[in-house]
Amino acid sequence: MPSQRPVINKYLEIVVCSAMLCALLLSPFSQAADKVYRLKLAETWPTNYPILGETTKNMAALTESMSNGRLKITIDSRNKHKAPLGVFDMVKAGQYDIGHSASYYWKGKDANTLYFTTMPFGMTAVEQYGWFYHGDGQALMNEVYARHNILSFPGGNTGVQMGGWFQKEINSLEDVKGLKIRIPGFAGEIWSKLGAKPVNIPPGDLYTALERRTVDAVEWVGPSLDLRMGFHKIAPYYYTGWHEPSSELQFMVNKQKFEKLPADLQQILKTAMRTAAYDMYIQSHHASAENWDSMKKEFPNIQVKTFPEEVMTAMRRANDELLAEYAAKDPLAKRIQESQLEYQEKSRAWTDIADKAYLNSLFK
Repeated sequence: MPSQRPVINKYLEIVVCSAMLCALLLSPFSQAADKVYRLKLAETWPTNYPILGETTKNMAALTESMSNGRLKITIDSRNKHKAPLGVFDMVKAGQYDIGHSASYYWKGKDANTLYFTTMPFGMTAVEQYGWFYHGDGQALMNEVYARHNILSFPGGNTGVQMGGWFQKEINSLEDVKGLKIRIPGFAGEIWSKLGAKPVNIPPGDLYTALERRTVDAVEWVGPSLDLRMGFHKIAPYYYTGWHEPSSELQFMVNKQKFEKLPADLQQILKTAMRTAAYDMYIQSHHASAENWDSMKKEFPNIQVKTFPEEVMTAMRRANDELLAEYAAKDPLAKRIQESQLEYQEKSRAWTDIADKAYLNSLFK
């Protein structure tokens, strides 16, 4: 009778291999690879808000797709969490893992957050992206937000914003005195130095405030988002921008929650945020072009205005004075300002002989 040993040995090999395979599949590595991580995001915007709200959805979809479903993000709008200007505190405390808002909303909590949305008379969007990604911008933003248990990343740019909708024409500095205007950030402080009364009002309340004359003027974004707000129905004067040449929103991530993610998911999240942010910039430009075309045709009574030279000169002077005051109080503010100015001067020299020269040449 032939020996059964080879058959038995083969059988044992199969059993051992199967056991090893099971051990591998049940190993911590395999379990970690299959684990689904869930994060909650709070945004300042109302439910289904165009462009801004689409950016968070775009980021979440990219994250889930690139992670093959291992990282899922749930989005709560202001309608759900009821605190549109409380996103910073909620992310800092870990109540939410991620936030989507604008950095200059938090100047009352840390004045140095102002610099990372946009600055009056500052960089254009492409110049500012260069500063964030290839200059000192991201590192300086990290330094500011590290104090608050938050990681902050560029979250989408609107491009140049319009100066606002006004119920009366601004012809002189005298017209500015006592003017009640909704405008956030550094620009609000400039208006204040000129004698106006700036306030910060959440996006969902802007039309009502202007309609009821709680404010005399509202600065929001530009045609991309202003058309649907209906401001043109109650304020005919539409002023060109000076204060927000590159308004960058932000993704805030709770530091502890981010560090608990596996390294590959951390990178996927950062890539999705960066992609969604730049896509918002392109979408904003497209929507403004489309909406401005509609506004000109459907609402011919809109009067586009530029602030008079007297007012612009006073604004620049106030801006310089405020920057000096901030720098004198805080060495970090001084470093941020110097970094922005140095990068802007270098980048603008190229912008002047590139984009600006091209546009100027069209009208010679």
